[in-house]
Amino acid sequence: MNPILIDFPHEFSTERLIIRMPLPGDGRAIHEAIESSQPELKAWMQFAQSTQSVEDVEANIRESHLKFLKREDLRLLVFLKETGQFVASTGLHRIDWSIPKFEIGYWIDSRHSGKGYMLESVQGITKFAFDELNARRLEIRCDPNNVRSRNIPEKLGFTLEGILKNNMRSADGSELIDTCVFARTR
Repeated sequence: MNPILIDFPHEFSTERLIIRMPLPGDGRAIHEAIESSQPELKAWMQFAQSTQSVEDVEANIRESHLKFLKREDLRLLVFLKETGQFVASTGLHRIDWSIPKFEIGYWIDSRHSGKGYMLESVQGITKFAFDELNARRLEIRCDPNNVRSRNIPEKLGFTLEGILKNNMRSADGSELIDTCVFARTR
């Protein structure tokens, strides 16, 4: 089946959060979150290595919107139910619809860290992937040294399947780093 024909909700919620596909116009809020979180993101995220303009981020959001509609990549944005404020960017990436399997990636606006929002988001996305997308495998990959990121799959019962040695470059490209591979299957 052609993935573009697969129908599923473009928005869902958890107890405190609304999780939805990116929409044109979301760029300003995402840009503000990136700017505010630059010191924390720079250590782990390649996109945070250089300053981006609001227009750059908006263009990225619009590309993500198109990829979502084409079912090539399912970026998801997280907002507080109560206020509508942007909290995090996450999603289902490296998709193989023939299985189907997905990789969950995420980053949080550091102003919202430590409140359990990312754990709640990933838990909601895991349920969404298994229930709505009939996922057979979900992966979360992270740097073993990124303790906060690593805590998410550990708390949600993902299994550490292995640590890939010298698997990729650090966010700033200066060194080779290892990658933890966590998974849940159905």
